Amino acid sequence: MAGIRAYLDYNASAPLLAAAREAMVAALDVAANPSSVHAEGRAARRLIETARRDVAALVNAKAEHVVFTSGATEAASTLLSSDWQMGRGTVRMSRLYVSEADHPCLLNGGRFPAAQVTRIGVDANGIADLGALAAVLGGHDKADGLPLVAIHAANNETGVIQPIDRIAGIVKAAGGILVVDAVQAAGRVSIDMSAGYADYLILSSHKIGGPKGVGAIVAASDLMMPKPLINGGGQEKGHRGGTENLAAIAGFGAAAREALAGLPAMDGVRQRRDEIEAIVKSLVPDAEIFGTGAPRLANTTFFAIAGVKAETAQIAFDLAGVALSAGSACSSGKVGPSHVLKAMGYGDSLGALRVSIGAATGAGDIELFRAALAGIAARRADREKAA
Repeated sequence: MAGIRAYLDYNASAPLLAAAREAMVAALDVAANPSSVHAEGRAARRLIETARRDVAALVNAKAEHVVFTSGATEAASTLLSSDWQMGRGTVRMSRLYVSEADHPCLLNGGRFPAAQVTRIGVDANGIADLGALAAVLGGHDKADGLPLVAIHAANNETGVIQPIDRIAGIVKAAGGILVVDAVQAAGRVSIDMSAGYADYLILSSHKIGGPKGVGAIVAASDLMMPKPLINGGGQEKGHRGGTENLAAIAGFGAAAREALAGLPAMDGVRQRRDEIEAIVKSLVPDAEIFGTGAPRLANTTFFAIAGVKAETAQIAFDLAGVALSAGSACSSGKVGPSHVLKAMGYGDSLGALRVSIGAATGAGDIELFRAALAGIAARRADREKAA
């Protein structure tokens, strides 16, 4: 089994799909600028507009409401702004509301100063405190501007799914705007922008098997948009300047097409996730699996082993041929306390391991995970005996 590895870190980045790779290679042969009006430029533009339709279809939105960005972080930084445009007029967002368990790209507040960001607590499963949200929005003074609420659809560490329909109702009743970070949810649960799911979505290509370095803002309508983060030559209808990354966008579109077609496969992914969790509980009976009291993504398990540091276990898994994460993998390799677990009431000293899988995860991958965890459990038992 030398050289055989199991990749169980899809929430960090899903493996590049063959369809996405093929679309990117084909796009690399299209040399023209998509803004050029000649035949070659129009060919490049067609690739972008095809991808735009495919990304829109993934969340049942209109293609003209998709704005391509360099990734989800840029999309968040664009949307989390106090200055918005409505036609030729302007609209002000006077305060940003986020949850304590959100991804750092939301928690950091985007273009809002820290004094204008309010954090909403979560329960022991990581579900936002809807009562607290309703209370603070009810007390929001709209004389100075509208409330902007930003929240993840599914947590990148625990996989816990937020009740977005209820959150959307609370935000709408308060006259606010709702931004949903759907980076982990897209392609894993059904999202329907046409049904009032959110005012704006944030998407990332590489989480669904597309290339890195491209993402999107998806709007429910074209009535209102934030003032651009990047000004330039008027690309993306003026919402995001700079010549479009043609190959990456083409790959993103292909991945979105595959993700939509693959939604039914999530039932099989859930079965494998449950098998992994059964292995964890069998080999480490006192292990804690987080978020099990709430709806979760079918592909995600987040667990802690008492007496074993998460980063130590992660290294042991890696040496045994298993790639997984100790929490989020969005901080240049930094491993530290999970702010998500802290928000859930576990303090800031607990570390945990995240297993995240996909439709390509097979029995061999799970067996490698079992063998690696068995070794970790055995070494823990030996230390306890020696103590």
